[in-house]
Amino acid sequence: MAAIEITNLTRSFDGLKAVDGLTLRIDKGEIFGLVGPDGAGKTTTLRMLCGLLNPDYGQATVAGHDTVREAEAVRDRIGYMAQRFGMYPDLTVEENMIFYADLFGVTGEARRRLMTDLLRMTRMEPFRKRQAAKLSGGMKQKLALMCSLLHRPEVLFLDEPTNGVDPVSRRDFWRILYQLVRDGLTVLVATAYLDEAERCNRVGLMHRGKLIRVDAPKVLRASLAEPCYAVSAPDARAVGAALRETPGVVSADPAGAEMHVFFDPRRTTLEAVRSAAGADAVFREILPSLEDVFIALIRKQEAA
Repeated sequence: MAAIEITNLTRSFDGLKAVDGLTLRIDKGEIFGLVGPDGAGKTTTLRMLCGLLNPDYGQATVAGHDTVREAEAVRDRIGYMAQRFGMYPDLTVEENMIFYADLFGVTGEARRRLMTDLLRMTRMEPFRKRQAAKLSGGMKQKLALMCSLLHRPEVLFLDEPTNGVDPVSRRDFWRILYQLVRDGLTVLVATAYLDEAERCNRVGLMHRGKLIRVDAPKVLRASLAEPCYAVSAPDARAVGAALRETPGVVSADPAGAEMHVFFDPRRTTLEAVRSAAGADAVFREILPSLEDVFIALIRKQEAA
């Protein structure tokens, strides 16, 4: 059963297409990652799916309701966590939760039980009396997540939820998401972190408003016909520059102290690429990361 169904969704700003013909289906109980750099169209997509922004054309349904004609019904069934921290800094954790529960009409015993469950799940019980302004970055994100879950939404939209958060808090945040999904929640997370996208059931790679590939992370890593090599050399920058000028090389981009290189075996050979890199370069074939695949796909798209 589809929790989100999108058909040819398009939105422009000042003549520039922020989202260009997006078509996608996300099943109930799935964690789907919408991945791309800044300006790819991720936030615009989420805002349209939340009923906060109308598309120029195309349509989408969320939890069975049209995002334009039934925007209020959509908002009743979703949780939305924006990029910026939206809690009230002068209120405590508990006061923020009570305020948002009141907005959603959650009162009495249902509110008390849900707040208790959320505080326990996020390990925020010891900080319930602390002002939001005095929370760490990871705790602020947990508070925002709790407030977006107080009305038991069917679908949760997260816009770069762990941006600027330390690695331990990021791992803790994802632990909470997995637990929520086991309880039946559907999650659409927009992120620029490719390592974070590896945690999703499926990933949509987005570039310049277009969805260029959709699949499970493991499938995406093995999806390219071009082999990937880690190349180390005394002067990796010079080797990278030489390889980018070599016919048949799809991409050559830094990855730590090495270069990760894709080449098209229909247009060149490993021997020719080695020769272009120079005698000091050492080649090692590797399984590419999701980031490697995304960069290679973008380079292929730009070349085409």
